[in-house]
Amino acid sequence: MLTVLFSWIIAFTIAITVHEAAHAYVADKLGDPTPKLMGRLSLNPFVHYDKVGTSLLLFLVFLRVVTQNPAIIPFGWAKPVQFDPFNLRNPRRDSALISLAGPLSNLLVATILSLIVRLVQNPFSNFFVLANYLIPIILLNVILAIFNLIPIHPLDGGKMLVGLLPEKDASEVDIFLHKYGMIMLFFLIFPTFSGVSPMTSLITPTISFVLRILLPGSLII
Repeated sequence: MLTVLFSWIIAFTIAITVHEAAHAYVADKLGDPTPKLMGRLSLNPFVHYDKVGTSLLLFLVFLRVVTQNPAIIPFGWAKPVQFDPFNLRNPRRDSALISLAGPLSNLLVATILSLIVRLVQNPFSNFFVLANYLIPIILLNVILAIFNLIPIHPLDGGKMLVGLLPEKDASEVDIFLHKYGMIMLFFLIFPTFSGVSPMTSLITPTISFVLRILLPGSLII
């Protein structure tokens, strides 16, 4: 169990680090040096640690491994990357691109690693055992990407939604999501009487669909 737990912790560390570093990288490329000046343009996981969101993700990872319950979907967030929209040429569009960079980087990592798994997932391969360590990384990167695409604040999907809407509608939606987004997120995460959270029911089909593409026949949740 310790080996499994260790592999999941490594997977979680890679997923959130890549996610946040991608936000910082794109913000820097679009003209805002704020993330770089704050030390967020880094693959050091400790600079991206969030006391609430990251701890929640760690706890759910631990709970999933210990209980071996696939219904437990590890989700959470790292410390948000701050950027100054006034440094961006097109604040709404560029803010949406910065937000998209996180989930997109996770899906890119998952895709690259899934190709490696397909190469080594042969019982006669010397690297066959490597697949057991890569699959948790793929799973967590997919989960983090899909979770963050939900269009409510403070998730990336909320900023992307605001960036895609016409200016008038975007302003109204942004105000609404800033006011009620955390409440909505709480009710999505909190388990119902069935013991399963609405979040799990909402994102599990999408996660399973993506995993069937990346790892056909290997992992369905």
